[in-house]
This record gives sequence, C-alpha cells and structure tokens, in this order.
Amino acid sequence: MSTRVEIPRLALVVLIGVSGSGKSTFAADHFAPFETISSDFCRGLVSGDENDQASSADAFDVLAYIAGKRLAAGRLTVVDATNVTRETRRQFVQLARDHDVLPVAVVLDTPVGTAIERNASRQSRDFGARVVKRQHDQLRRSLKGLGKEGFRTVHVLTPEQAADAEIIRTRLLNDRRDDHGPFDVIGDVHGCRSELESLLDKLGYRIIRDVQGRAVDAEHPDGRRALFLGDLVDRGPDTPGVLRLAMGMTAAGHAVAITGNHEHKLVRALAPRRGRSGKQQPNTAHGLQQTLDQLAAEPAEFVDRVTTWCRDLIAHLVLDDGKLVVAHAGLKESYHGRASGRVRSFALYGDTTGEIDEFGLPVRLPWAEDYRGSATVLYGHTPVPDAVWLNNTLCLDTGCVFGGRLTALRYPENEIVDVPAEQVWCEPAKPFGSVQRTGDDLQLGDVLGRRVIETVQHGRITIGEDQAAGAFEVMTRFALHPRWLGYLPPTMAPAAATDRDDHLEFPDTAFAEYADAGVRSVICEEKHMGSRAVIMVCADEAAARRRFGDQDERGGGRTGVVHTRTGRAFAGPAQTEELLGRLRAAIGAAGLWQQLGADWLLLDAEILPWSLKADALIREQYAATGAAGRMMLPAVRDRLRAAADRGLDLGGLDSRIDRRLAAIDDFSAAYRPYQWPTDGWGGVQVAPFQLLASGSTDGAATYETRDHGWHLELADRLHAVDAELVRSTRRLSVRTDDPDSVAAGIDWWTELTATGGEGMVVKPFPNLTRGSKGLVQPGLKVRGRQYLRLIYGPDYLEPVELARLKKRNLGHKRSLALREYALGLESLRRLTTDEPLWRVHETVFAVLALESDPVDPRL
Repeated sequence: MSTRVEIPRLALVVLIGVSGSGKSTFAADHFAPFETISSDFCRGLVSGDENDQASSADAFDVLAYIAGKRLAAGRLTVVDATNVTRETRRQFVQLARDHDVLPVAVVLDTPVGTAIERNASRQSRDFGARVVKRQHDQLRRSLKGLGKEGFRTVHVLTPEQAADAEIIRTRLLNDRRDDHGPFDVIGDVHGCRSELESLLDKLGYRIIRDVQGRAVDAEHPDGRRALFLGDLVDRGPDTPGVLRLAMGMTAAGHAVAITGNHEHKLVRALAPRRGRSGKQQPNTAHGLQQTLDQLAAEPAEFVDRVTTWCRDLIAHLVLDDGKLVVAHAGLKESYHGRASGRVRSFALYGDTTGEIDEFGLPVRLPWAEDYRGSATVLYGHTPVPDAVWLNNTLCLDTGCVFGGRLTALRYPENEIVDVPAEQVWCEPAKPFGSVQRTGDDLQLGDVLGRRVIETVQHGRITIGEDQAAGAFEVMTRFALHPRWLGYLPPTMAPAAATDRDDHLEFPDTAFAEYADAGVRSVICEEKHMGSRAVIMVCADEAAARRRFGDQDERGGGRTGVVHTRTGRAFAGPAQTEELLGRLRAAIGAAGLWQQLGADWLLLDAEILPWSLKADALIREQYAATGAAGRMMLPAVRDRLRAAADRGLDLGGLDSRIDRRLAAIDDFSAAYRPYQWPTDGWGGVQVAPFQLLASGSTDGAATYETRDHGWHLELADRLHAVDAELVRSTRRLSVRTDDPDSVAAGIDWWTELTATGGEGMVVKPFPNLTRGSKGLVQPGLKVRGRQYLRLIYGPDYLEPVELARLKKRNLGHKRSLALREYALGLESLRRLTTDEPLWRVHETVFAVLALESDPVDPRL
C-alpha cells in the first residue's frame, strides 16, 4: 500500500534530508522537471560547478529568486537542498509567507549508514562520512520543531515509504474554481431577517419554514444558490433568525457562505481562547452585545451549532474557473487563492492603515481603485449608498441595517436586485454614503512600458515601450478625458500596386485580394476627402452624465463629443454642442433612438470639407507647391524653346517640362474639390458610415457583425431628414467571383475618380470577417489616379517614379491596420460590457501607440 503524501496545489515544498538521502530522485519521480529547483543546479549556474560549496550563498540567492517568481505566478515549487539547519529553512518559510502560500516540509529520514554508502558510490558527491553524520545530527535535532518553525504540514518518510509514496495534490479550502454557479450574491445582512426573506422571495427562492413558522431553508426552482458575503450577524433585530435560515440553506446545498469580521468576533466571544493574560474577549461594541443577548434566548444546542458553523467559514472563495472571487471586505489580485494570516485579515477587514478616524472606525485604503485583475471581486463590509461597479469590483453592502437596502447580484448575469430596509435598525457611526468613488483614476502602469493586450479577435497584441511613450504625450496633453474616448479608428492599408502602366492603385488588386481570402461579396464605398471623426452623441444631458460622468475642462460638449483620430476634440464645447444638437434631432426624426433602444450612439464618420481642418496645410503646402510650379516652369519652357530654335538638341527635355506643367495643373485641380467656404457649421457635412456602438440603462451593443449595407442604410435615414448636415455615401456591391460584377466595380471607380472623387474603400460586405488565416482586412483603400498626386507629388506618374512606388512595402502597414482594427473592436466590447475605465482606455491608448510606429505616412 502506497504512502499518501498530501500537498496543496499551490505550496512551497521544502525537501529535507542529508546528502545521499534520495531527495533528487524523489523530486524527479514525483514532480515535473520545472517544479523542482535544485541547490546543486543553482551552484552550477553561478560557478560552473555543482559541488562548489564556496558559491552556496549566491546559489541560494538564485534559488530563492526563481522560487519567488514561480510562487508569484501561482505555481507549485519544490526546493531540493539538504535544508537540515533551521537557518537554511527559515528563508524558505519566510519566502512562503511573502507569497502567501503554505510551506510544506517533506523529510527523507534515511539512515546515516545508507546515506554514507550512497555518497561513497558517487565520487563527485562524496563529501566524507563526517559531513553526512553532522547533517544527520542536525536533522534529528530539528525534526520535532518543524511545525513551530512555520511549516503547515510535515511529512517524514522512511526510504521504504519514499519509494512507494503517492503525491496527492489537494485543493485549498478557498479553491472552488469548479463551481460555476449560478449564484445570487448577497451583501451584509446584519440581522435583518425580514429583509433577507423579502430579497430571497424577489430573487425567486421558495422559503421553507419549520413547524414554528421560522424560515429554515430557501430553495430556487432553477437550482440557483445564494452566496452570503459575511456579516450576517450583529446590529439588526433578528440575528438568530438570519443564522437559522443561512445555516439551513448551506446545509441543504442551497447556499454558500464566507465569514465576515462580525462572525469572526462572534466566534471569539462564544468560544474564547485562553491567552497569556486570560480569556481574550472581543470588544462587544458594533452590535456584538446585541447578538449575544439575542442568542442567550436560544437553546444551547443552537448556539453550539452557530459557533461551529461560523468558525468553519473561510475568508474568501475563488469560483467559476477563477472568474469570480468573493471576500467580505474584498481582496486584491495578488491574494486570490492564497492562504495566510494577512490574506485572511485583508478579506475580513480590508486594507487598513492601522489608524482610527474621527468616527472611531479604521481608516481604510481604497484597494478597489487600484484593482486591475480580470476576476470579478464581490464584497461588502463598507456600506455604500448604491452598488456601483468599480474596476471589476462591486460592493454589495448597501447599508440595510442603517436604513438603506439589502442588495444581491445575480451572477453571471450581473443583474442587481435589492429591497428597501423596513426601518433604520441601527444608527451608523459614520454618515452613511458620505463618499462615492468614480473609478476614473488611471495609473501610469495601465499604459506605459511594454504591454501585451489580449483581444478577442486577434489574440495577443504587443505594445512596445517606445510606442507607449510616444502616445503618452499626445494623450495627456491634447486628448479628451479618457471616459469619453471609447474608440479610436484604425489606420487603413491601401490595395496592392496594380500591373497597369498608368496607375499605382486600381480596384483589380483589391477585388483579387478579397477573392483569395474567400470573401465573395464586397462593398465599394465612396471615400470622402475630409477629416476622420468619432462622434459620441447622447439623447440628453442626463444620459451623458449617467454613462460618462460629469464633464471637466477636458470634456467635449454637455451631451457628447466629436474627436479626431488622435482623441482631440474636433471643436470647442459650444460648437460641439451645436453639432450634436443637430445630429440628435436627426437621429430622433429618423427613429433610431427607438429602433436601437438607446440613449447614446457612437458613430464613425468623416467631416467635410477637408479644408475645415486642413486649410493651413492646403495654403502653405499644396497651393504653394502649385504656385511655385506655375511660376517657374513656364520660364524654363520658354528658355528651352528658344534654345531649340537655335538648333540645340534638347533630348526631349522640353516635352518633359510640358508634362510637368500639365502635372502641376492636375495637382492643383486635385485638392480644389475638397475645399469650400464654411461659416461655423454652415457648409459643413457629416458623412457617417458605421454605427460603432449604442447603449442605454438596459444595456449596450456593438455592430461589427451587421453588414455594411445595414450601416449605410442608417446613414441614409439621417441624410433623408437633414440633407444639409448629413451626407450620404455612394456605394456599389461587387461579387469578387463574377467577372462582370468586378468590371462594373472598376467602371464605377473610374467614373467616381474622373469627376474629382478621392477614390473608394473596398470592404467585406458582411463586415467583420475571418478567413483561413485569421482576421481579414476590414478595408482596402483604392485612391484615384489624380488624387494620388497629393500624396506622392505632381510627377509621381513619371515611369521611373511609378516603377519605384510599385515596389513599396505594404506588409507593416497591413499588420498595423489589422492590429489597430482588433484593438478598436476590443475597446468597443469592453465599453459596452461596462468593463472598468482602465480596461477600455488600455485598448484605446494602444491604438494611438501603434500609430507612432515608423511607417511611410503616404500609405
């Protein structure tokens, strides 16, 4: 029969035994290769010789460092060293404490003669019998004291037991990852039995009563379970009734409970432990004496059950594959699933400074404001007026006993359910609800440094330190407040160069690329030559405040924002409100608020004319270039003609000047359609081409899976009610597997660009599309032959220049376009699922960071 050796799944296992006791063999037989860290191996790392005892100090520093990194990552770690002295073991006990894991000792109690014999057979390991005997004596003297040294579990194995040992990896009591709920998580009850029964009834539970009419259990018809966050006792009118119901539900499997600080004090009062100065009785303030008085009227058997039940409650639970963590006072991420005194203290009392405030209550640090974990943390302890999400945490203590409400959260639905208190049962020592945090605080660590961001659509995307630094200045100096920046639009890649001699870009390559990716249906959208804008428009000021908070000097208007690709406000607050007012009216007249069930919309759009934002650029660069060419080239041409009249062979130079003059005229003609006079918003047009997201108090949604026809139809409805402001987008659907349809698409583009259009964007008609190689480019721009003069210069069509441009490398640009697109979708997902502000901002910031990548801006 094998010897069972139980070890927690997360622990620091310290192997103890003399040289030659078989520790390395035991470790190799029972643990994975990377789980074990050998002191001999670390000696080899630092000195090149595993037996170099002079390097032991450095070797153990390396060992402790590696072990610490593993423990911080939540991985079981085994230390393979002799560890026969208390001094050696002390550092590992402390290491376990530092990482809030349990230290476990596994002692290989090998007879000294056997160990000496084994060492003698290995010349490189033969330290002599004297050394082994000394180690053995040190081990024998310390065996009985291992528990007092701090080892939670000690296993002492003879050679025979070690040979047939079976390692059993046990879960910690707080590890309930395989329990997926669903749960109804209930905040601090504090003896309010009647309100608890009302809440359970509202949640759909059927309350079961005993012959005396007392609630002793509650069962949900759908198999849901209540999850009590502690502090069931004290302050309220009927603590025994609350306990009777909660204990009955947990016994029947209809509820789960964790301890609160008030249960902890109650156990100490009911079953005091004797200390050096007698019985350690807790302070009976804050309702404990009231509970003791109420329990005094109950049978002794019931009080004994209460004592045992409360004593056996644990401080926190990790549930649903680690997605949910519950602790009475909350729990920071590094403590999730850990076991130590300070973890328990944090779970019971929160992060305190040790000071007392003017109300006689502990001064608590706002741990939730700094929380950045992926797990949802539900807690109570500190009453708040409303249950409000803060960085993926939620406090469910809404002060029922103080006259507030008793609140529950349906998990995983994240639906809040509450009932009002029947009266004020206890006057609070501190003004109830005097502080309400917003969760708007961001940290440098949220965006700076090298970061890896997980996206649903494109996996992991890495943001380099230099990229983040470049974006940081723009974001902090010029951008709107992050709460308004739910999305930044991605860059767009051009189509591959065409084989046609007289074009750089042509629709044939875009159609062919999508056909190769398996996209059969595409939409060609007119490319508006304006300024890209993201527009957040809310139905009214109340909706804006409710979703995006109060505005400050970095805000936009009162009911939304209009911002550029870099997050800058497109106009001042007053001008922004004027534009939003007109858009809001158009949205209402088109019936979109009602159709979408929304009170805010997020639109991707182009604002025209280009000259509205680029007037200085046009005057100082484009117009100046055209004027210089028209001034200089005619004089050169006249001189050349005079030379030709004298019989000089010009070798075609005169005809080249003629071509350059024609190119200058075409260059100037290229930008003129994109400028016209405006007065305020008079003459300005908005061309929305995609609805990114919408939301209301009932929820929010994104629309990347709605086809582009649906999106443009919404824009057409806005155009129909306000054609002066909203510009429609011309488009054509093309089948990439139909030559006639492809030819029609080419003809449409040719006609569009011949009449002064910039070009078109070709997109997969279904919108978000995945192919055999993953995410497909969301759009490829095909710009017109004349328009490209603005990008590459008046003479770019000269054969030598055009041949060079056709070799341009598009790989990096396309990679950026895909990554930014995926990050944009991720930011919208996080925005509409009410993830913390820092999580939304992380992805938005990443788009701006990628924009700092060195890539040819003409692409």
